[in-house]
Amino acid sequence: MNQKVKLLIVDDSAVMRKILTHMFSHSDQIEIIGQAPDPFVAREIMLENKPDVMILDIEMPKMDGLTFLEKVMEFMPTRTLIFSGVAPAHSQTALKALELGAIDVLEKPAMDSMSNLDALAPAMVEKVLSAAKARIISKHVHTLKTSHTNNHSATSRVTPFNSKTHSKLIAIASSTGGTEALKVFLSTLPPNPPPIIITQHMPPVFTKTYAETLNTKFPFEVKEGADGDKILPGRVLIAPGNYHMELEKNGIQLCVRLNQKPILHGVRPAADYMMKSVAQLLGKNAIGIVLTGMGKDGAQGLLSMKQQGAVTFAQSEKTCVVFGMPHAAIQLGAVDNVLDLADIGPALIALLSSNSKAA
Repeated sequence: MNQKVKLLIVDDSAVMRKILTHMFSHSDQIEIIGQAPDPFVAREIMLENKPDVMILDIEMPKMDGLTFLEKVMEFMPTRTLIFSGVAPAHSQTALKALELGAIDVLEKPAMDSMSNLDALAPAMVEKVLSAAKARIISKHVHTLKTSHTNNHSATSRVTPFNSKTHSKLIAIASSTGGTEALKVFLSTLPPNPPPIIITQHMPPVFTKTYAETLNTKFPFEVKEGADGDKILPGRVLIAPGNYHMELEKNGIQLCVRLNQKPILHGVRPAADYMMKSVAQLLGKNAIGIVLTGMGKDGAQGLLSMKQQGAVTFAQSEKTCVVFGMPHAAIQLGAVDNVLDLADIGPALIALLSSNSKAA
Protein backbone atom coordinates (compact mmCIF):
# COMPACT_ATOMS: atom_id res chain seq x y z
CA MET A 1 0.00 0.00 0.00
CA ASN A 2 2.70 2.44 0.99
CA GLN A 3 5.10 3.22 -1.83
CA LYS A 4 8.80 2.76 -1.26
CA VAL A 5 11.04 5.79 -0.96
CA LYS A 6 13.00 6.14 -4.21
CA LEU A 7 16.65 6.79 -3.37
CA LEU A 8 19.44 8.02 -5.64
CA ILE A 9 23.08 7.63 -4.51
CA VAL A 10 25.62 10.05 -5.99
CA ASP A 11 29.25 9.40 -5.04
CA ASP A 12 32.38 9.10 -7.16
CA SER A 13 33.69 6.25 -5.01
CA ALA A 14 32.55 2.82 -6.19
CA VAL A 15 33.36 1.48 -2.73
CA MET A 16 31.10 4.02 -1.05
CA ARG A 17 28.29 3.37 -3.50
CA LYS A 18 28.57 -0.33 -2.67
CA ILE A 19 28.61 0.41 1.07
CA LEU A 20 25.49 2.58 0.87
CA THR A 21 23.69 0.04 -1.29
CA HIS A 22 24.44 -2.60 1.35
CA MET A 23 23.17 -0.30 4.11
CA PHE A 24 19.77 0.14 2.48
CA SER A 25 19.43 -3.33 0.94
CA HIS A 26 17.62 -4.76 3.98
CA SER A 27 14.97 -2.03 4.16
CA ASP A 28 11.60 -2.88 2.64
CA GLN A 29 10.73 0.83 2.66
CA ILE A 30 13.54 2.08 0.41
CA GLU A 31 14.22 1.36 -3.26
CA ILE A 32 17.55 2.41 -4.75
CA ILE A 33 16.63 3.66 -8.22
CA GLY A 34 20.19 4.46 -9.27
CA GLN A 35 23.82 4.99 -8.43
CA ALA A 36 25.81 7.77 -10.08
CA PRO A 37 29.58 8.40 -10.07
CA ASP A 38 29.12 12.07 -10.98
CA PRO A 39 26.42 14.75 -11.34
CA PHE A 40 26.04 14.24 -15.10
CA VAL A 41 25.02 10.61 -14.70
CA ALA A 42 22.87 11.63 -11.72
CA ARG A 43 21.03 14.18 -13.85
CA GLU A 44 20.04 11.55 -16.41
CA ILE A 45 18.75 9.24 -13.69
CA MET A 46 16.77 12.08 -12.10
CA LEU A 47 15.14 13.02 -15.41
CA GLU A 48 14.15 9.41 -16.11
CA ASN A 49 12.99 8.39 -12.64
CA LYS A 50 12.62 11.29 -10.22
CA PRO A 51 13.96 10.26 -6.79
CA ASP A 52 12.28 11.10 -3.51
CA VAL A 53 15.65 11.47 -1.78
CA MET A 54 19.20 11.94 -3.05
CA ILE A 55 22.35 11.14 -1.07
CA LEU A 56 25.04 13.45 -2.46
CA ASP A 57 28.81 13.48 -2.04
CA ILE A 58 30.60 16.84 -2.10
CA GLU A 59 33.94 16.21 -3.78
CA MET A 60 33.40 14.66 -7.22
CA PRO A 61 34.93 14.92 -10.69
CA LYS A 62 33.42 16.95 -13.54
CA MET A 63 31.18 18.94 -11.17
CA ASP A 64 31.36 19.34 -7.39
CA GLY A 65 28.40 18.53 -5.18
CA LEU A 66 27.66 22.14 -4.21
CA THR A 67 27.38 23.30 -7.81
CA PHE A 68 25.17 20.34 -8.65
CA LEU A 69 22.97 20.89 -5.60
CA GLU A 70 22.46 24.54 -6.52
CA LYS A 71 21.32 23.55 -10.01
CA VAL A 72 19.08 20.77 -8.65
CA MET A 73 17.35 23.08 -6.18
CA GLU A 74 16.72 25.62 -8.93
CA PHE A 75 15.46 23.33 -11.68
CA MET A 76 14.41 20.07 -10.01
CA PRO A 77 14.05 20.55 -6.23
CA THR A 78 14.91 17.24 -4.54
CA ARG A 79 15.22 16.26 -0.90
CA THR A 80 18.97 15.94 -0.50
CA LEU A 81 21.17 14.46 2.22
CA ILE A 82 24.83 15.45 2.10
CA PHE A 83 27.28 12.57 2.54
CA SER A 84 30.51 14.08 3.82
CA GLY A 85 33.65 13.17 5.73
CA VAL A 86 34.21 14.72 9.15
CA ALA A 87 36.93 17.31 8.68
CA PRO A 88 36.96 21.12 9.02
CA ALA A 89 37.10 21.67 5.26
CA HIS A 90 34.32 19.17 4.64
CA SER A 91 32.16 20.59 7.39
CA GLN A 92 32.34 24.15 6.04
CA THR A 93 31.28 22.90 2.61
CA ALA A 94 28.51 20.76 4.06
CA LEU A 95 27.13 23.74 5.98
CA LYS A 96 27.08 25.70 2.74
CA ALA A 97 25.06 22.86 1.23
CA LEU A 98 22.50 23.22 4.03
CA GLU A 99 22.18 26.91 3.12
CA LEU A 100 21.51 25.88 -0.48
CA GLY A 101 18.64 23.65 0.60
CA ALA A 102 20.06 20.28 1.64
CA ILE A 103 18.02 18.73 4.45
CA ASP A 104 20.73 17.15 6.58
CA VAL A 105 24.32 15.92 6.71
CA LEU A 106 25.27 12.26 6.94
CA GLU A 107 28.67 11.39 8.35
CA LYS A 108 30.75 9.38 5.88
CA PRO A 109 32.25 6.39 7.74
CA ALA A 110 35.99 5.94 7.90
CA MET A 111 37.33 3.22 5.61
CA ASP A 112 38.41 1.20 8.66
CA SER A 113 34.90 1.10 10.13
CA MET A 114 33.23 -1.10 7.53
CA SER A 115 32.69 -3.82 10.11
CA ASN A 116 30.23 -1.46 11.82
CA LEU A 117 27.98 -1.08 8.78
CA ASP A 118 25.16 -3.16 10.22
CA ALA A 119 25.15 -0.94 13.31
CA LEU A 120 25.06 2.24 11.19
CA ALA A 121 22.36 1.01 8.81
CA PRO A 122 19.27 1.62 11.03
CA ALA A 123 20.23 5.27 11.62
CA MET A 124 20.93 5.81 7.92
CA VAL A 125 17.59 4.25 6.97
CA GLU A 126 15.80 6.47 9.48
CA LYS A 127 17.52 9.55 8.03
CA VAL A 128 16.36 8.71 4.51
CA LEU A 129 12.79 7.92 5.58
CA SER A 130 12.64 11.16 7.55
CA ALA A 131 14.07 13.14 4.63
CA ALA A 132 11.37 11.72 2.35
CA LYS A 133 8.75 13.44 4.53
CA ALA A 134 10.66 16.70 4.89
CA ARG A 135 9.69 20.02 3.36
CA ILE A 136 12.00 21.25 0.63
CA ILE A 137 13.38 24.67 1.51
CA SER A 138 14.42 26.69 -1.51
CA LYS A 139 17.79 28.33 -1.87
CA HIS A 140 16.10 31.73 -2.13
CA VAL A 141 14.54 31.38 1.33
CA HIS A 142 17.92 30.58 2.86
CA THR A 143 19.57 33.47 1.03
CA LEU A 144 16.93 35.85 2.38
CA LYS A 145 17.37 34.60 5.94
CA THR A 146 21.16 34.76 5.83
CA SER A 147 21.23 38.27 4.42
CA HIS A 148 18.68 39.39 7.02
CA THR A 149 20.90 38.18 9.85
CA ASN A 150 23.60 40.58 8.71
CA ASN A 151 21.19 43.53 8.77
CA HIS A 152 21.89 44.99 12.20
CA SER A 153 19.52 47.89 11.60
CA ALA A 154 16.69 45.36 11.29
CA THR A 155 17.81 43.65 14.50
CA SER A 156 17.84 46.96 16.36
CA ARG A 157 14.12 47.41 15.72
CA VAL A 158 13.36 44.55 18.12
CA THR A 159 12.05 45.75 21.49
CA PRO A 160 15.21 46.50 23.53
CA PHE A 161 15.75 45.14 27.01
CA ASN A 162 18.40 45.25 29.69
CA SER A 163 20.25 41.92 29.93
CA LYS A 164 21.02 42.61 33.60
CA THR A 165 17.31 42.57 34.48
CA HIS A 166 16.50 39.71 32.13
CA SER A 167 18.31 36.80 33.70
CA LYS A 168 16.24 34.03 32.13
CA LEU A 169 18.22 31.41 30.27
CA ILE A 170 16.97 30.12 26.91
CA ALA A 171 17.43 26.41 26.15
CA ILE A 172 16.87 25.25 22.56
CA ALA A 173 16.58 21.80 20.97
CA SER A 174 16.85 21.40 17.20
CA SER A 175 17.81 18.82 14.62
CA THR A 176 16.95 18.30 10.94
CA GLY A 177 16.49 21.73 9.39
CA GLY A 178 17.74 23.34 12.58
CA THR A 179 20.95 24.83 11.25
CA GLU A 180 18.97 27.28 9.14
CA ALA A 181 16.10 27.64 11.62
CA LEU A 182 18.54 28.75 14.31
CA LYS A 183 19.84 31.47 12.01
CA VAL A 184 16.32 32.80 11.61
CA PHE A 185 15.64 32.69 15.35
CA LEU A 186 18.94 34.33 16.31
CA SER A 187 18.40 37.06 13.70
CA THR A 188 15.32 38.25 15.62
CA LEU A 189 17.25 38.86 18.85
CA PRO A 190 18.79 42.14 20.01
CA PRO A 191 22.56 42.52 20.48
CA ASN A 192 22.31 41.73 24.21
CA PRO A 193 20.21 38.56 24.44
CA PRO A 194 19.89 36.44 27.58
CA PRO A 195 22.20 33.43 27.87
CA ILE A 196 21.31 30.77 25.30
CA ILE A 197 22.31 27.10 25.22
CA ILE A 198 21.56 24.94 22.20
CA THR A 199 21.60 21.26 21.41
CA GLN A 200 21.65 20.89 17.63
CA HIS A 201 22.15 17.33 16.39
CA MET A 202 25.33 17.41 14.30
CA PRO A 203 28.47 15.28 13.94
CA PRO A 204 31.73 16.24 15.70
CA VAL A 205 33.70 19.06 14.03
CA PHE A 206 30.55 20.27 12.28
CA THR A 207 29.29 21.90 15.49
CA LYS A 208 32.52 23.88 15.89
CA THR A 209 32.47 25.06 12.28
CA TYR A 210 28.78 25.92 12.55
CA ALA A 211 29.29 27.95 15.74
CA GLU A 212 32.23 29.82 14.21
CA THR A 213 30.11 30.63 11.16
CA LEU A 214 27.25 31.96 13.29
CA ASN A 215 29.70 34.01 15.36
CA THR A 216 30.55 36.06 12.26
CA LYS A 217 26.89 36.82 11.54
CA PHE A 218 25.64 38.26 14.82
CA PRO A 219 26.63 41.04 17.25
CA PHE A 220 26.69 38.59 20.19
CA GLU A 221 29.05 35.68 20.89
CA VAL A 222 28.31 32.24 19.47
CA LYS A 223 30.68 29.39 20.28
CA GLU A 224 30.86 25.64 20.62
CA GLY A 225 30.44 24.85 24.29
CA ALA A 226 33.56 23.81 26.20
CA ASP A 227 33.58 22.12 29.57
CA GLY A 228 33.24 24.77 32.27
CA ASP A 229 32.11 27.59 29.95
CA LYS A 230 30.25 30.22 31.97
CA ILE A 231 26.63 31.10 31.28
CA LEU A 232 26.61 34.79 30.40
CA PRO A 233 24.23 37.32 28.80
CA GLY A 234 25.16 37.87 25.18
CA ARG A 235 26.65 34.37 24.85
CA VAL A 236 25.25 31.44 22.83
CA LEU A 237 26.73 28.00 23.53
CA ILE A 238 26.19 25.08 21.13
CA ALA A 239 26.69 21.52 22.36
CA PRO A 240 29.66 19.86 20.61
CA GLY A 241 29.08 16.79 18.50
CA ASN A 242 29.29 13.50 20.42
CA TYR A 243 29.04 15.25 23.82
CA HIS A 244 25.98 15.90 25.93
CA MET A 245 25.94 19.41 27.39
CA GLU A 246 24.30 20.00 30.78
CA LEU A 247 23.92 22.96 33.11
CA GLU A 248 25.78 22.96 36.43
CA LYS A 249 26.15 25.40 39.31
CA ASN A 250 29.73 26.21 40.33
CA GLY A 251 29.33 28.26 43.50
CA ILE A 252 27.11 31.14 42.41
CA GLN A 253 28.14 30.83 38.78
CA LEU A 254 26.28 28.73 36.23
CA CYS A 255 28.37 26.86 33.68
CA VAL A 256 28.07 23.96 31.25
CA ARG A 257 29.52 20.50 31.73
CA LEU A 258 30.21 18.10 28.89
CA ASN A 259 29.90 14.35 29.20
CA GLN A 260 29.53 11.18 27.18
CA LYS A 261 26.63 9.60 29.00
CA PRO A 262 24.82 6.94 26.97
CA ILE A 263 23.35 7.94 23.62
CA LEU A 264 19.71 8.98 24.05
CA HIS A 265 17.06 8.77 21.30
CA GLY A 266 19.88 7.68 18.99
CA VAL A 267 21.78 10.95 19.40
CA ARG A 268 24.62 12.52 21.32
CA PRO A 269 24.31 15.37 22.16
CA ALA A 270 20.74 14.94 23.38
CA ALA A 271 18.60 17.93 24.32
CA ASP A 272 16.71 16.01 27.00
CA TYR A 273 19.83 15.85 29.18
CA MET A 274 20.40 19.58 28.74
CA MET A 275 16.82 20.65 29.36
CA LYS A 276 16.33 18.46 32.41
CA SER A 277 19.40 20.04 34.01
CA VAL A 278 18.00 23.49 33.20
CA ALA A 279 14.66 22.54 34.78
CA GLN A 280 16.38 21.34 37.92
CA LEU A 281 18.62 24.39 38.40
CA LEU A 282 16.57 27.29 37.04
CA GLY A 283 12.88 26.35 37.15
CA LYS A 284 10.78 29.34 36.14
CA ASN A 285 13.90 31.39 35.35
CA ALA A 286 14.26 29.61 32.01
CA ILE A 287 12.56 29.44 28.62
CA GLY A 288 12.50 26.26 26.55
CA ILE A 289 12.19 26.01 22.77
CA VAL A 290 11.94 22.98 20.48
CA LEU A 291 12.58 23.66 16.81
CA THR A 292 12.41 21.51 13.68
CA GLY A 293 13.87 18.02 13.83
CA MET A 294 13.23 14.31 13.44
CA GLY A 295 12.53 12.06 16.41
CA LYS A 296 11.43 13.03 19.91
CA ASP A 297 14.53 14.45 21.59
CA GLY A 298 13.70 17.51 23.69
CA ALA A 299 10.08 16.58 24.38
CA GLN A 300 10.65 15.07 27.83
CA GLY A 301 13.18 17.75 28.73
CA LEU A 302 10.78 20.52 27.70
CA LEU A 303 8.06 18.92 29.81
CA SER A 304 10.41 18.91 32.81
CA MET A 305 11.06 22.62 32.24
CA LYS A 306 7.35 23.41 32.00
CA GLN A 307 6.60 21.44 35.16
CA GLN A 308 9.17 23.55 36.99
CA GLY A 309 7.57 26.82 35.82
CA ALA A 310 9.45 27.61 32.59
CA VAL A 311 7.59 29.08 29.61
CA THR A 312 7.89 26.80 26.58
CA PHE A 313 7.68 27.23 22.81
CA ALA A 314 7.55 24.90 19.78
CA GLN A 315 7.93 25.65 16.10
CA SER A 316 4.77 25.30 14.00
CA GLU A 317 4.38 22.40 11.59
CA LYS A 318 4.05 24.63 8.53
CA THR A 319 7.48 26.23 9.13
CA CYS A 320 9.35 23.02 10.11
CA VAL A 321 11.47 21.01 7.71
CA VAL A 322 10.60 17.98 9.88
CA PHE A 323 7.85 18.31 12.50
CA GLY A 324 8.93 15.30 14.57
CA MET A 325 10.49 16.93 17.64
CA PRO A 326 7.96 19.77 18.06
CA HIS A 327 5.09 17.33 17.48
CA ALA A 328 6.41 14.96 20.14
CA ALA A 329 6.67 17.84 22.62
CA ILE A 330 3.15 19.07 21.81
CA GLN A 331 1.68 15.58 22.19
CA LEU A 332 3.38 15.24 25.58
CA GLY A 333 1.74 18.46 26.80
CA ALA A 334 5.09 20.19 27.15
CA VAL A 335 4.35 23.25 25.00
CA ASP A 336 2.74 26.55 26.04
CA ASN A 337 3.07 28.32 22.68
CA VAL A 338 3.17 26.94 19.12
CA LEU A 339 4.40 29.63 16.74
CA ASP A 340 5.79 30.09 13.25
CA LEU A 341 9.58 30.20 13.29
CA ALA A 342 9.83 33.93 12.56
CA ASP A 343 7.40 34.73 15.40
CA ILE A 344 9.18 32.86 18.21
CA GLY A 345 11.90 35.45 18.77
CA PRO A 346 9.59 38.49 18.91
CA ALA A 347 7.21 36.62 21.25
CA LEU A 348 10.10 35.72 23.51
CA ILE A 349 11.36 39.32 23.60
CA ALA A 350 7.85 40.55 24.42
CA LEU A 351 7.66 38.02 27.25
CA LEU A 352 10.98 39.13 28.69
CA SER A 353 10.04 42.80 28.41
CA SER A 354 6.69 42.25 30.17
CA ASN A 355 8.41 40.33 32.95
CA SER A 356 10.84 43.21 33.40
CA LYS A 357 8.03 45.76 33.71
CA ALA A 358 6.16 43.54 36.15
CA ALA A 359 9.28 43.27 38.29
